[in-house]
Amino acid sequence: QVQVVESGGGLVQPGGSLRLSCAASGTIFYIYSMGWHRQAPGKQRELVATITGTGSTNYADSVKGRFTISRDNAKNTVHLQMNSLKPEDTDVYYCNVNTGTGQYWGQGTQVTVSS
Repeated sequence: QVQVVESGGGLVQPGGSLRLSCAASGTIFYIYSMGWHRQAPGKQRELVATITGTGSTNYADSVKGRFTISRDNAKNTVHLQMNSLKPEDTDVYYCNVNTGTGQYWGQGTQVTVSS
């Protein structure tokens, strides 16, 4: 079994920055990709950014140029640096770990952008 734990959410003013972190642990033989999704109440979960083991990244158009995803393969961790935050970035952010044989989610961390 794989455990996924996120950290780093909180309240920030528009234009500010936050850094989210996620660590995967447990019985892990291989991680194909790690990433972040977000979900607002009553809406579908949407992709924010993903990164593969070789460093290939994918971003939602709404965050390109503002968010940067990075990964430490040795530690099975992934980070999301969020800059120039906007009120519309307010959501619960979920970390996703794809091992190739299964997908695992964290419990989510709240990000609130408000003045």
